[in-house]
Amino acid sequence: MHASPELLRWLAVASLLTFIGTAIIIPILVVQIPVDYFKRTGRKTLPWASQHPVIRGILLIGKNVLGFIFVVVGILLLALPGQGLLTVIIGIMLLDFPGKFKLERWVISQKPAIRSINWLRRRSNCPPLEIPEESETSAT
Repeated sequence: MHASPELLRWLAVASLLTFIGTAIIIPILVVQIPVDYFKRTGRKTLPWASQHPVIRGILLIGKNVLGFIFVVVGILLLALPGQGLLTVIIGIMLLDFPGKFKLERWVISQKPAIRSINWLRRRSNCPPLEIPEESETSAT
């Protein structure tokens, strides 16, 4: 298969834009994660839970679409230049699905993930994330 030069140019531009975009957005989002987010046993009520059901539905759909986009872009960035793993983690945190919290805790317990996130947090003068002990992760 022979790729056209035009397609390669578009892929290069898309890769550059996603690289720049994630380099700006990901550190901002990582700093916003509460220190004890992964140690909590209960889930916080969403800020828009008291809104009108239509507004709440629109916001929930928008959050899930944004999360899906982050996951897809993060997967692409695993092969292209960029912060793929962190982008996937942020996307998963935005999505709503059964077993999400257990998956989040498992992903964050992986050394490359927590090392990258805490490195970004240190650069922003934020305390490192508290992660559950292995026994806490497997118990949930």
